Amino acid sequence: MDGKHMQIGEVAARTELSLRTIRHYEETGLVVPSARSRGGFRLYTETDVARLMVIRRMKPLGFTLDQMRDLLDATDRLDADDATDRLDADEREALLERVRTYRQAAAEQVEKLRVQLSRAEDFADTLSARLNRNAPAARV
Repeated sequence: MDGKHMQIGEVAARTELSLRTIRHYEETGLVVPSARSRGGFRLYTETDVARLMVIRRMKPLGFTLDQMRDLLDATDRLDADDATDRLDADEREALLERVRTYRQAAAEQVEKLRVQLSRAEDFADTLSARLNRNAPAARV
């Protein structure tokens, strides 16, 4: 752990997630505060913020909470293995394949979003051209 703890408000500001969303992710088991203050306030570390950022990046790509949980489980287990070297080769490869599957799904969603963005930009350009054609001539 990195030692520095942040309260939920600071985490919300850094991740651009609402307090409610962070609490929801906690309720669903996607993220768990690293500690609690004496007063019972949730305390988070940089590692927790990084985890929330993964979740935040997955959400607009259409990943479900279960998919987020599955990916985070795989990456958590791989990270723990990096520290302890307890996974056998087959188990490690299976986890890596899960991560590859999510990477591929993310790449496919990004491409779909690029197409949608291109169409939206074309639409906005079409409207601008129409307005320019139909605008009264500027007076000199």
